[in-house]
Amino acid sequence: MQKKIVKKGKGWFRALKQIMRIRYKRPEFKFLGEEFDKGCIILSNHEGTDAPMSLEMYLDKNLRFWGAYEMNSGLVKMYKYQSRVYFHEKKHWNLFLARLFCLIASPLTNLFYKGLNLISTYKDAGFYKTVRESFEAISKGENIVIFPEDSEEGYLNELKGFFGGFVVLAEYCAKKGVDVPIVVSYFVKEAGVYAFDSPVKYSELIERYKTKDEVIKVLLLRCNELGKTERQSNKKDLDNNDQKELKKVV
Repeated sequence: MQKKIVKKGKGWFRALKQIMRIRYKRPEFKFLGEEFDKGCIILSNHEGTDAPMSLEMYLDKNLRFWGAYEMNSGLVKMYKYQSRVYFHEKKHWNLFLARLFCLIASPLTNLFYKGLNLISTYKDAGFYKTVRESFEAISKGENIVIFPEDSEEGYLNELKGFFGGFVVLAEYCAKKGVDVPIVVSYFVKEAGVYAFDSPVKYSELIERYKTKDEVIKVLLLRCNELGKTERQSNKKDLDNNDQKELKKVV
């Protein structure tokens, strides 16, 4: 039976995504075990804009993304955040060039985010709103996509740390009687592969590893392991292709 395609967003938003396929190519979605369906928490590396865009544009699942509230608070705040924090601090662009580029990029990003239906995240008491909205989405069968990596030094191949907001959400779900599954994933841009681990229920994780900090550490290690495995696999494929080309020459 052919899998049903999830049509995400209003007509104008779907049309915009069609245009953006020129920049963002379809990756291979690789499920290493049971494929997740609905009502899960998806953890992923960020890989700039490529990971979230690949998921939104090509993965046939109902998804809601967590994102900094500045990116969901109008054009002016988005411009300031995108130019200084995203491009300058995280991607290490020259600040002047980042500001210049965002004069064009921010209006387009703002339009895209209006269609994305982002769940805003906050660093203060407003985070409770994030958790409640996320729980409501999970209750409706939507999957919550979270990019928890500590990107203070930029977006690195080997993630240095995970922020623990996703555990707060999982605990809230548990108190509401929902044992939410958690899926670890990793996008390897150069290989065009998005790898997903099997869903694991939060109750199983907390029972096995006892503390929230240990759960966070284990999931971080698993995320990096996925990335390392897929990079090694991609390198092996490239080496094999080189050998084949060499044989043709010889």
